[in-house]
Formats: sequence, structure tokens, C-alpha cells
Amino acid sequence: VYSRLYSVNILFAGMGNLLKVLTREIENYPHFFLDFENAQPTEGEREVWNQVNSVLQDSESILSGLQAYKGAGQEIRDAIQNPNDLLLQERAWNSVCPLVIRLKKFYSFSLRLEEALQSLLESLTCPPYTPTQHLEKEQALAKQFAEILHFTLRFDELKMRIPAIQNDFSYYRRTISRNRINNMNLDIESEVNNEMANRMSLFYAEATPMLKTLSNATTNFVTENKTLPLENTTDCLSTMASVCKVMLETPDYTSRFSSEDTLLFCMRVMVGVIILYDHVHPNGAFNKSSKIDMKGCIKVLKDQPADNVEGLLNALKFTTKHLNDESTPKNIRTMLQ
Repeated sequence: VYSRLYSVNILFAGMGNLLKVLTREIENYPHFFLDFENAQPTEGEREVWNQVNSVLQDSESILSGLQAYKGAGQEIRDAIQNPNDLLLQERAWNSVCPLVIRLKKFYSFSLRLEEALQSLLESLTCPPYTPTQHLEKEQALAKQFAEILHFTLRFDELKMRIPAIQNDFSYYRRTISRNRINNMNLDIESEVNNEMANRMSLFYAEATPMLKTLSNATTNFVTENKTLPLENTTDCLSTMASVCKVMLETPDYTSRFSSEDTLLFCMRVMVGVIILYDHVHPNGAFNKSSKIDMKGCIKVLKDQPADNVEGLLNALKFTTKHLNDESTPKNIRTMLQ
């Protein structure tokens, strides 16, 4: 096994999130070990891990809240069709206000997630270690990085299926700005003032708002840390993409998964790091010089059931920066059409 240049041995345990990669060279990287399931923070990781964990522990409740979002479509239609019926106006307003509070909670969480990601990037890219050495030494932080990406794509997949969010928020803003509601509780403006409403509006206008938040956070991290070589950040991302791709494309390994969730986890993480790489690297992820094997990554996704990957392929199509560059090989563009 060790005599072969690209030999890879991946071992899975438990739910299949345990990933061990032993290789002489994967995309020019040395061997390393990532434990997506059981990694525990070392003393050196503890401070950042605690900070990020305080954010991640709220992620499931955010997803549950989004999944349960039903919208106030009927109430809004009734109010618009009967503008002189104050009872219907009040019913629509009282239906929308709690939803706007919930939307603010989601938006506020994106700001916390942005801060958490920047803390992880700082830890996983700082000298003197290489990004690969960081991933090997700080597995608990690498796992949290993967969990942030996993959450992000799950959130955006759900959001894309809920057009009611933008309809509800538009109605809220129209109602506030026209000041057409009299004798109703407008205390909500103290929670969602005009400035907050503007920021929320920009956030929800994005097809994949959480991914956009992470892309901006990663770009800002690189811009603000001028003394840190760009490669430290992009190599961290491309390394994670390579690991996930190897895991997904090998039937001997995927057949050992005890849960389909493991497949979805790896696919989301892979797509997430590709998008971040594409936004941060000047040449993007699709260029021939990219350290990410885009053809292989897309093929891995297309080999999965369509229902599992439609949202992920759309994310690659619509939230990447360089897909339509002239330098992108035609066969890559064709694969994503």
C-alpha cells in the first residue's frame, strides 16, 4: 500500500464519521488523520473550541425553527384583498410579527456563525504549522469547521424551499413603511428597526444566505490578515475537499457507512469548502491550476441520488464566483449545466 504514490486507506468506525486517511500524497499533501466523530479538544484548542461550541449547540434549534416555518401567506392575501377590513389587517399583522422575530433570530445566528468561522480560520491557518499539520493536530477544531459547513448547507437547502420568508418580510416592511396600521402593537420596531430590517432584507434576498455569510467571512479574514499567506487559508479548504472526495468516491468505503447521513455530511462539507475556496482564491476552484479536483468532486455528487444533491449542485452553480470564467474548462461547465 505504502509503495503506491496515491495509496489511500480509509477506516470507518461508529456512525461512519470516523475518517482516517493514510497516503503518501493526496494532491501533494502528507498523510493525516481526521476524526469527524470523536475528536476532543486538546488544551491548546479548548478556548476556541468552547467559543465555537457555544454557537454550534444552538444550530439544531435554528434548523428546527426554520423547518417549522409555515408563513402567513393566507392571512396576508386576505388582508390585501380586503384592505378596509381592519380585523383581517390585524390578523395578518399579528401573524407576521412573531415570524419576523424568528427571522431576526436566524439572521442574528448568522452573525455569530461568521465570528465562529473566523476564529476557526485563525487557529487552522496560523504559522508556524502548515494547514495540513493544523488539521492533524487540531482535529476537534477541524470537526467544528466541518459542522459549520454542514449546518450552513442544510439551512440554505431549507430556506430555498420556503418562499414565504421573503413574502412575509416584504409585507412586514410595506406595512411599517406605509404606517397603515393604527391602534396596533408596533413595539416590534424596537426589536426590528429600519436598519435591522435593511440588513435582514439583504440577507434573505440571497438564494443561499448562510453560505454567502461564510464566503464573506472567509474573504474578510484573508483581507484583514495581510501578513498571513493566502495559501494558508486556501490549502486548508482544498485539503478538506480532497479528503471528502476520496471518502465519497470509493465504494469499498461508502459501503461501510451505517447511515446515509454520513454521506450527506461529507457531500455538504465538500461543497462548502469548494465554494469558500472559489471565493477566496484569485483564480477560483474551477481553474486548471486549482488544488481541488473539480471534475472528480462533481462526478462524486452526480453519482448520488438526484434528490440528495440537487441543492448542492445548485449551490455550486449559483453561489460560486468563477464558474463562468473563460479559464474554467468547458467539460466542467457542461457537467454543471
